[in-house]
Amino acid sequence: MREVESGTGQGRVVVVGAGIAGLAAAHRLLERGARVTVVEASDRVGGKLLPGEIAGARVDLGAESMLARRPEGVALAREVGLADALTPPATATASIWTRGALRPMPKGHVMGVPGTAAALAGVLSDEGLARIERDAELPRTEVGDDVAVGAYVAERLGREVVDRLVEPLLGGVYAGDAYRISLRSAVPQLYQAARVHDSLTEAVREIQARAAAAQQTGPVFMGLRGGIGTLPPAVADAVRARGGEILTGTPVSELRRTTDGTWRVITGERVLHADAVVIAVPAPAAAGLLRAEAPAAAAELAGIEYASMALVTLAYRRADTALPEGSGFLVPPVDGRTIKASTFSSRKWGWVDDENPDLLILRTSVGRYGETEILGRDDAGLVDISRHDLREATGLDATPVATRVTRWTDGLPQYPVGHHARVARIREHVAKLPGLAVCGAPYDGVGIPACIAGAHAAVDLIGAVLPGVPGLTAAPVPDAREGAGE
Repeated sequence: MREVESGTGQGRVVVVGAGIAGLAAAHRLLERGARVTVVEASDRVGGKLLPGEIAGARVDLGAESMLARRPEGVALAREVGLADALTPPATATASIWTRGALRPMPKGHVMGVPGTAAALAGVLSDEGLARIERDAELPRTEVGDDVAVGAYVAERLGREVVDRLVEPLLGGVYAGDAYRISLRSAVPQLYQAARVHDSLTEAVREIQARAAAAQQTGPVFMGLRGGIGTLPPAVADAVRARGGEILTGTPVSELRRTTDGTWRVITGERVLHADAVVIAVPAPAAAGLLRAEAPAAAAELAGIEYASMALVTLAYRRADTALPEGSGFLVPPVDGRTIKASTFSSRKWGWVDDENPDLLILRTSVGRYGETEILGRDDAGLVDISRHDLREATGLDATPVATRVTRWTDGLPQYPVGHHARVARIREHVAKLPGLAVCGAPYDGVGIPACIAGAHAAVDLIGAVLPGVPGLTAAPVPDAREGAGE
């Protein structure tokens, strides 16, 4: 094992994990004059952001867009030279496959929770719409310190709202169960409004009025020409250009604090010495790294559950296909289908359409929290399932020219009731060790901007132990949960 010249006392930081959170942390540290080494166990950077190809066409094999109404993701793309590649979806029109038909996705809701019953007309039954109207007459429902999204919304508006709209929308973000997911962590703006309003629909209307007053009129989501998976390599290039080091295929086996307050990061080949460490890996890996120095934090991290999913990408000859208008559709679990969504990539992204005039590319997603049997099928089985459901939903019966299955095993952390309190306890334990911070999807939001915001907060927190690094000062962690559900 080779000891690496430390340079401690000179603002040296090791970032563990080269997903978007770790890369964003490294980029911010280098901007402020730190010396940075990023170590990544896998053979590539990017984590859940993965560029790929099918039938010669560029596609995303992981996340495909980021929330545009939070600034962090779009700002980072611009900072690393991708300003000209930023592109909104070509269409914002989508559908929901429910009650035996593709129905237009309602507008005028917050994560599926409507401001009026009329907003969900066409998706809900007459009985379901009438149940929403009763919200104004019901006594106040206290949300307390936290509450499950599904339980709270069902109590106010009826289960049909949850089962037909909230569940598929939340499932698209967390691959979870709306009746387990935390309102406070997953939809924080709705949680805050629910604390001060007697009526849930009134709370939604207040959120909508606030957004209108802030003139949030631009696109809700943003992509990148070539795919959102091109963002991590661009950030990595910017890190290297500033003198940062990125080591892939380098798992960390141990993290220890020395008697002088610095850190030893032990990998298979060498030991890195640092003044500070940012841990930006999934919760199970973070738990393993913290077990020796922060056992209480490690125990909390070990309790974070994950959901697995798979993306099935299909390419068709354009001449053989006919699809409904719009960018795709969501599928409520209550309808008993296997796929949970489909994106018509060639319709949703103008650059995909422009680059592949003879192909039509789409993808489906399969797998929710607890659905182990479905994901146990082989790739051919997942393709068959997807083609069956696509045929039932859209009439598409052509044979694809190429298919590709991408599995994200334990890919999405779950945010059950009480998640915010767990995260607070983790940070409280970690804060007892100066020069150590955590960030990434397990904490304040699974979306790209939320992960970047958490990375920036982690950089601020370790600033106190990095003397001589201009601009780095300790700062409190901001609430990175706003808009976490992108």
